[in-house]
Amino acid sequence: MSDRDLVVVENLHKHYRLGAEDVHALRGVGLAVRTGEFVAIMGASGSGKSTLLHLIGGLDLPDHGSIRIAGEDLTRMSDRQRTLFRRRRIGIVFQAYNLLPTLTAYENVCLPLMVDGQSLSEIDARARELLARVHLSHRVEHQPTALSGGEQQRVAIARSLLNRPDLLLADEPTGNLDPTAAADIWALLRGLADERQTTIVMVTHEAAAAANADRVLVLRDGRLVGQIDTKGHCDSALVASRYQELAR
Repeated sequence: MSDRDLVVVENLHKHYRLGAEDVHALRGVGLAVRTGEFVAIMGASGSGKSTLLHLIGGLDLPDHGSIRIAGEDLTRMSDRQRTLFRRRRIGIVFQAYNLLPTLTAYENVCLPLMVDGQSLSEIDARARELLARVHLSHRVEHQPTALSGGEQQRVAIARSLLNRPDLLLADEPTGNLDPTAAADIWALLRGLADERQTTIVMVTHEAAAAANADRVLVLRDGRLVGQIDTKGHCDSALVASRYQELAR
């Protein structure tokens, strides 16, 4: 861990009840992510990767351990403090686009800061800049039903960046997309890391997605079992091969 670490996770444990069964979803996970780094987390279904991302995003709390983002410990915050911190400092992109169907692309992007009390005039330029950044300037007045899946996910990414977050979390962001649209999203995330030094943590089960990250962390049965250094070279064959070795 160093002064450059934006995210520091220490000894996370998380249990869930599934009927009569106690599921130990995370078993002592620790990691650090540097400012401006793009990290992917890979693992099979049930490995704990989405649970880990939700904890880092303050959407849930661990049973044990700590999560620090920009020096702030999420586990010591009240529910309200954590909600405000997440709204103002963290951007989250889910597999489901979570756009409001009655709003335009522009209105969907603006919504988070309007909920936070800012006026449309204050955020207009920022929203239009972000829609241009994700190549949707020509679609600002379209509602989600008039957009492709890839376009809807780009709106969701623009929305997640409106508050200039310290950290962008992406949970299977291309799981619902065809290969061409998925590649566009991976390139967009890679560009955000390279050009804007956006810190990104992405959960995925796809080697082709993970290969766009600077490094890949592999989870198995709730434990981190290894790391793949990709350095953003997009070598999906390397990632797939090393993942198979680590995930056995």
